[in-house]
Amino acid sequence: MKRVVLCLVASAALAQPAELPVTQVTLYKHGVGFFERMGTLGPGEAARLDFTAAEMNDVLKSLTIEERGGGKITGLRYDSMDPLSHTLSEFPFQIGKAEPLSGMLDQLKGARLELKFGSDTVTGIVVNGRLIAGSDKQVEREQLTLLLDSGELRNVDLSAASSIHFSDAKLQQQFREYLAAVAAARSKEKRSVYIDSTDGKERQVVASYMVPAAVWKSSYRLIFGAKGEPILEGWAIVDNTTSEDWTKVQLSLVSGRPISFVSQLYAPKYVARPEAELADDNAARPVVHAAAFATTGAAGPGGGGGGNGLPASRGRLPAAANMVFASPAPPEPKAEMAPSTIVASASTGELGELFEYRMAQPVTIRKNESALLPFLQQALTARKLLIYSDHSSTHPTNAAELTNNTGKTLDGGPITVYDAGAYGGEALVETVKAGDKRLISYAVDLGTRITEAFGSQSTVVRELHATRGIVTTKVAAEETRTYTIQNVDQKAKTLILEHPLRPGYTLLNQKSTEKTPNAYRFEIPLTAASTKEYAVSEERVYDQSYAVTDMTPDRIVVFIQNRVLSDAGRRQLQRIADQKSQIAETQRALTDEQNQVRDLTSDEDRIRRNIQSLNSVSSQQQQVQTYARQLDQHEQQLAALRDHQAELQKKKSAQDADLSKLIEALSF
Repeated sequence: MKRVVLCLVASAALAQPAELPVTQVTLYKHGVGFFERMGTLGPGEAARLDFTAAEMNDVLKSLTIEERGGGKITGLRYDSMDPLSHTLSEFPFQIGKAEPLSGMLDQLKGARLELKFGSDTVTGIVVNGRLIAGSDKQVEREQLTLLLDSGELRNVDLSAASSIHFSDAKLQQQFREYLAAVAAARSKEKRSVYIDSTDGKERQVVASYMVPAAVWKSSYRLIFGAKGEPILEGWAIVDNTTSEDWTKVQLSLVSGRPISFVSQLYAPKYVARPEAELADDNAARPVVHAAAFATTGAAGPGGGGGGNGLPASRGRLPAAANMVFASPAPPEPKAEMAPSTIVASASTGELGELFEYRMAQPVTIRKNESALLPFLQQALTARKLLIYSDHSSTHPTNAAELTNNTGKTLDGGPITVYDAGAYGGEALVETVKAGDKRLISYAVDLGTRITEAFGSQSTVVRELHATRGIVTTKVAAEETRTYTIQNVDQKAKTLILEHPLRPGYTLLNQKSTEKTPNAYRFEIPLTAASTKEYAVSEERVYDQSYAVTDMTPDRIVVFIQNRVLSDAGRRQLQRIADQKSQIAETQRALTDEQNQVRDLTSDEDRIRRNIQSLNSVSSQQQQVQTYARQLDQHEQQLAALRDHQAELQKKKSAQDADLSKLIEALSF
């Protein structure tokens, strides 16, 4: 494993570096922990911090160093991790996955090897190696061709060799380093960070950093007594999954989720650079100058350069020897004693948008062990009630309305409820800020039954508008849901009814106590052994549009009779309805005459067929004349009907044009 120096360190041979014990741990909710280590170092003594390879990215991103006592940190160095592919590419050979030995040795052309075959030894220079495929008569085998010292080329069977020895010590070492690099890539060994100093006196060094850590968890116990306010106990579950003990550390637990991410800082990064070359110099070509047209004035002197240099005074980056990495000293913990049988061993404080629980006493947690630590025990304002939110059930749940008057932020977690000395149920609560309220449900109340019934829906037109032939109505649809609540217990109760909040609907007859993003909450008192109905009416207002051209006169009359219609709108719609009625009457007359024409035409066809059949019979000539007179009468009637149809069609076209004008001018 190669060691890459992060900062230039000019020091003599280092003494055995000292370890800094953990003195402070802060755990967060997003999978990281803040660790502080502190120790006293002798003159010129270095310190060592041990991490796993997986932690190094976070360490390099967050590590700060403070040397108390006026000393200076001369540099940090750490075990580097080069990408395996880049490390292996530096070797003169590569060992592929499941690659045969002959293939690997073929890459070592020119290397001197010593092979043993029983008691015989063959020494020579590698010419090539190959894999000979098997067949029905022989098995697959590996063959190596060597150039012996005698000048002879000899093929040897690698499968028969008992050992292979590299005569070149350098090649032997490269082979060991290659295998060591592959093994190290699979290893989860510790990576060390060294803190160097040339200070000639004893000093105290503090190192702090963030690394992945187990998320701390919180759980609560809500204890209702016979009288008085209930007691809320808060317990923190802390897991020490590190490889060392936490002995008398200052432990803090932070609620909240700051932004955090992993940045690949530990693995060296290489950037491919483009190739650039100077252009080839070509032989100069002869230049032919054109004749001048006229003499022009001489050009003035060119502008002088300058003014673009670096300023005389520049800021300078501090040298590594002058760098000091500092972290602020931790604030003094504020001890707080709960007036109960358990010590509330945590002080609290706001950290911006976060909230911190700081254990008042040092905590000891062995590696790979966990601890259950009380951080809160305090009286809390809570009100027992019922909540009906699951509309698929006929029973509400026993619940409590918690008011966080503790002055602290309560981290989210499970709550176990004890009532009158007995187990009452369990609930789950999200993070509650100081002064905020939350409802928790912890059991089903079998002494209360609730049924729901949906009432009829009615619609009322609130507004009528029209423009350019489109009538728009604003319609209000009212819906009622009635809850029948039966309290069979011999005690009064308070019910919080959650009614679904639907987009576009507004309440009509009830006023909600609270409103959530998904529901209205109504507080309903229930007397002992009683039944109560609670109706919730809602209204949805929406628009509907109608094209006047598609409406019948009867449909227009319905709008005319609506009381919300203005007088101007009523007059306009009445004219349109009258015009549509006239057009309908004209259309009916046209249809009647078209039917008459169809009947007369059909009768003419019948008469013509009769005349044709009787023309060849001499005794039927009188009948033929009768049919001829009838045919003449039909023709006269058809002519009159067609003339009248043309008049009606002309009349209807004029009526349609007038209707179009009325519809186009419609506006109210």
